[in-house]
Amino acid sequence: MNETKNKYSIETTDYHVGQDNLQKWGVDIHNPVFGISAGLILLFLATLLIVDPGTAKETLNSVKNGIMKDFDVFFMWSTNFFVIFVLALMISPYGKIRIGGKEAKSEHSTISWLAMLFAAGMGIGLLFWGVAEPTAFFTNWWGTPFNVEANTAEAKTLAMAATIFHWGIHGWAVYAIVALSLAFFTYNKGLPLSIRSVFYPIFGDRAWGWLGHIVDIMAVLATLFGLATSLGLGAQQATSGINHVFGTNGGIGMQLSVIAFVTFIAMLSIMRGIEGGVKVLSNINMIFALALLIFVIYVGFDIVMVTIPETLIAYGENIFALSNPHGRDDTAWMQGWTVFYWAWWISWSPFVGMFIARISKGRTVREFVFAVIFIPTLLTLIWMAVFGGIAINQVINHVGELGANGLTDISLSLFHVYDALPYGNILSIVSVILVLIFFVTSSDSGSLVIDSITSGGKIDAPVPQRIFWAIVEGAIAGTMLWIGGKEVLQALQAGVVTTALPFTFVLILMCVSLIKGLRSEYYLYK
Repeated sequence: MNETKNKYSIETTDYHVGQDNLQKWGVDIHNPVFGISAGLILLFLATLLIVDPGTAKETLNSVKNGIMKDFDVFFMWSTNFFVIFVLALMISPYGKIRIGGKEAKSEHSTISWLAMLFAAGMGIGLLFWGVAEPTAFFTNWWGTPFNVEANTAEAKTLAMAATIFHWGIHGWAVYAIVALSLAFFTYNKGLPLSIRSVFYPIFGDRAWGWLGHIVDIMAVLATLFGLATSLGLGAQQATSGINHVFGTNGGIGMQLSVIAFVTFIAMLSIMRGIEGGVKVLSNINMIFALALLIFVIYVGFDIVMVTIPETLIAYGENIFALSNPHGRDDTAWMQGWTVFYWAWWISWSPFVGMFIARISKGRTVREFVFAVIFIPTLLTLIWMAVFGGIAINQVINHVGELGANGLTDISLSLFHVYDALPYGNILSIVSVILVLIFFVTSSDSGSLVIDSITSGGKIDAPVPQRIFWAIVEGAIAGTMLWIGGKEVLQALQAGVVTTALPFTFVLILMCVSLIKGLRSEYYLYK
């Protein structure tokens, strides 16, 4: 067994020596991955200048919808398998294996560690969908779970259960597999922090060749376009919020200004690295988010104290039914919501998984899986129960904009809830600030991830290279908004989700490879 571990380390050394790296002008890049990724990005932007945005959106949506329809059962059962796999690892003897070796120490406090993985993994989604998704399911904005009658007690129960289902342990299990695999092979086996490294036990030296290049290039493009899409949509949401709160009428100019601001702050953050940048912003994020959550709980205490336990019970009662794709009469809803969510989580897994891996040295497998899956799920359940519960209560009692007209503009749904609460303007301002900080943390952590992949898996590549990728993310988002606005962003979103199909097979292979790796390490803990 010891020979296996040494073999991994030797191959890693050969890989770094054999790379065709450039180390001038403050850059350190792995040519095939960096060059091809950058070239494909430029080709995509050039295509956008030629092709009509509406046509691009229609074409990519058609491909996406075809995948959602033809592979719905595959996505559903694959994601179920990922949950079972990581939970089995947590309770198995492998759970005591420590990332980084038997004597490894944690590099970050537990609070900072949780704050960073949470901010990178889903923070902005809570603000955007915390009100919109439960309300959508309750009012039949676009289908209801199991086709229950809208605006009923049963609809409320299933609305909360389905929302937590989409944001709970299933999605985080996907992130956990990628993150644990990368962390183990990087810190325990000395391999580069890159997706290709996970497959060394299966493919051997071929992982350092074109097979590995292709995997890493796919990861770079999925990460970059996913971040750029979120940055563009986030700029639109932030602009809508600013216009709503301050009565302004900002359009594309304000959206581009938001992107420029977020990109600039992200550049400052990545220049300071994980300790001085990403960690600080993530901790600020958590303070703002917790303060906002506590205040909203206070003003809606009577509602919240009912909805939190109700949501927990609803999630537990319906998780198995929602996980089962067979014999359902709500296939359209399942494909449009659940399968889409699983594809989106999978397409984002290279980015979030790699970032979590980078900050998780010193944790045991058991501690890692428990923290990555259950802590975010618990926080999400509380958040969604608070904001979604208040929103549904406003609909039921005909309070405010939601009570009068339901969902009319998803990007404003959170602010519509605030309008009917005490100190609504202050809450709206805090939320706009929180949206911007969440986007900064996503941008800077994403830049660090892309930089690691394109530098051949190095953890600390030169600062100019990190800045380059932060600028590229902002430039793509700004260009897409300028060329075609929401049409282009939605087209790219459909394209990103489409990459989830091949990545699902990659994740299944990761599970096999991870077991092989853990087996080779377990003898140290007997």
